[in-house]
Amino acid sequence: MDEYSGSMGSDADVAALASIVGEVEGAAAVVRAGQVAEVRALAAAGQLAARQAAGSPAVVRAHDMALRSVAAELGGVLRVTDRTVQSRIDEARDLVEHYPATLVAWETGRITRGHVRVITDAGSVLVDASPERRAEFEAAAISRCERDTPNRVRSEVEILAERFAERSFTDRHRDAAAERRVRVVPGAAGMSDLIATLPTVIADGILDRLTQQAQIIVDAREPGNAGSAFGARGAGDAASAGDAEPDRRRIDQVRADVFSDLLLAGAPALDPTASGDGEGSLGAIRAQVQVIVPALTLLGVDDGPADLVGRSPIDAETARCLAGDTHSWARVLTDPVEGTVLAVDRYRTPWPQRRFLRARDQHCRFPGCRRAAIRCEIDHTIDAAKGGPTALWNLAHLCQRHHSMKQFTRWKVRQLPGGVLEWTSPTGRIYREDAPAPPVSFTPASIGTTAVDEPPPF
Repeated sequence: MDEYSGSMGSDADVAALASIVGEVEGAAAVVRAGQVAEVRALAAAGQLAARQAAGSPAVVRAHDMALRSVAAELGGVLRVTDRTVQSRIDEARDLVEHYPATLVAWETGRITRGHVRVITDAGSVLVDASPERRAEFEAAAISRCERDTPNRVRSEVEILAERFAERSFTDRHRDAAAERRVRVVPGAAGMSDLIATLPTVIADGILDRLTQQAQIIVDAREPGNAGSAFGARGAGDAASAGDAEPDRRRIDQVRADVFSDLLLAGAPALDPTASGDGEGSLGAIRAQVQVIVPALTLLGVDDGPADLVGRSPIDAETARCLAGDTHSWARVLTDPVEGTVLAVDRYRTPWPQRRFLRARDQHCRFPGCRRAAIRCEIDHTIDAAKGGPTALWNLAHLCQRHHSMKQFTRWKVRQLPGGVLEWTSPTGRIYREDAPAPPVSFTPASIGTTAVDEPPPF
């Protein structure tokens, strides 16, 4: 056996590899067929919602409610949130209705799903183009995608789309700037990405200013890298100079800490509440988060994670720091056997029912939704207009999206003992939404007794 054939393995190894390649190719074809079938089904679901809303006097609201309802039904089957399904429905309709040749090219294996994403993303600038120009762009883009990988063709396809666009880049930028926003993407190990979608010149300016400020902090360190009291504790944790830990932060870390300080403690340059020479009220607004901390973690007995409601777990040290600085907190009494919330006491709050429900629900009570209770509405399970009382057994937190869906679609809900919500979808499927697991348990003798409204018998 020569050196070359030895490095490649025996003929049997080559045959085995050929067999594996064939299996992978066959599996990829099956996956592709399934993905295309799902896209067509999701597009059909969106078209069904549009037909349901046709002829309604409130077309916009009716269409949105119909789409929400359909998305929630599919979400229960796919075990993802209805928001995710609704987004996928919109993407599927766009592909099926506006890029039929791309869908066929994908279905026949000429291009991959990554190529499809490149074409549809680039084609978003053709929203006002005629069907003929869009089809011309699509044909040219498919031809280019057939010859290379998605990453390599992306820039060429984007430039190609610009050539077919009806509107100028300036006009499109003006519209895009109207969609500027800030969002949080939860990550791992108690970290998240804070993403601001801004005009490029503003974003670049922000990064430049942060870099300059961070560089000054780094340059101001005393010899030996111990000139800052900022240390490893994080933004805003001022310690005396004698107790300061050496500042060994990298410039990326300093930039992030300065960014956090400016947003959490700084005042906006434009404040419509300011009058004359007086300062406005915007600078006095402070961030608010809802955190569930187990008692043992709070006491330092263990370092288990706490729950930043609606987001993701956070580390014990941060949770204890927040608990030590907060002016308001809740203590939860739970059933020692079943774990259901029985009562809550909270300092400095005038709303007994709100504090109880916030502690019990923690987040929106529609299946799969994780929006924190502090950003939800309190809904009467049995509508107040139909005689439903403002009692604990008839109240639950719903985000605005699912609150309105309950009002304007065929989704129905009833509340069972223990704060359990039983949702029934338009097709008759039942989804049981149990109250979240209680984060803290206290013995009854430790906090006394708090009366809770009694629900009707079931």
